[in-house]
Amino acid sequence: MKRHIPNLLTLCNALCGCVGLIWIEKNILVSSTLVFVAMIFDFADGFVARLLNVKSEIGKQLDSLADAITFGVLPAMLARQLLLRHNHFTENDWITYLPMLIALFSVFRLAKFNVDTRQTDRFIGVPTPANAMLWASFPLILHFQPEIWGFQTQIFANSLFLLILVLIMSLLLVAEIPLLALKFKHFRLKGNELRYIFLGVSVVLIILLQFVAVPFIIFSYILLSFFENTSPKN
Repeated sequence: MKRHIPNLLTLCNALCGCVGLIWIEKNILVSSTLVFVAMIFDFADGFVARLLNVKSEIGKQLDSLADAITFGVLPAMLARQLLLRHNHFTENDWITYLPMLIALFSVFRLAKFNVDTRQTDRFIGVPTPANAMLWASFPLILHFQPEIWGFQTQIFANSLFLLILVLIMSLLLVAEIPLLALKFKHFRLKGNELRYIFLGVSVVLIILLQFVAVPFIIFSYILLSFFENTSPKN
């Protein structure tokens, strides 16, 4: 029975994605929040599997299938809803289907991850949960923080900004760029310096900026990974 517990948590991740898709036109905030809830299940299934020592090949495949829904299709639909709700587009405008690139590249990235042996201690390309978290933050920012420190956050719904970001993030999902993995093999400072810096910066940003912190956290993650890859190794 215990070997099915991680799979049950993975299915909860998938359920969040399915419910998020159902609610996306009724209440986009519910859909956005469910992305963050799903991330908890996504972390928990792997943690519990290691704790119970019940890793399995079916669990690995199930995890990718759940992520394809919650961190692939759902963020693509969130991006499309932002285009439709805050810009002068209709359902018939072909450009509103451009965010579907997020879903396609996310699925490709997940398949690539399953067969790429290089991604055991780091990621190659932006992880799908990080990309999903970015898109899920925009509806929350627009609703709860329309302005912060005199800055109008309406930019996060601007059609040009959204369409350019769709293209950039889709490419970053599959780009051959090594990125920092936040998996701790131990909790000592040595060897985890950048991970602790990233976590510290993230906490400070959340305290100062709340939901607006999320895009900056994703940017910091990419920036720190770039620094790690370009700094000389001892």
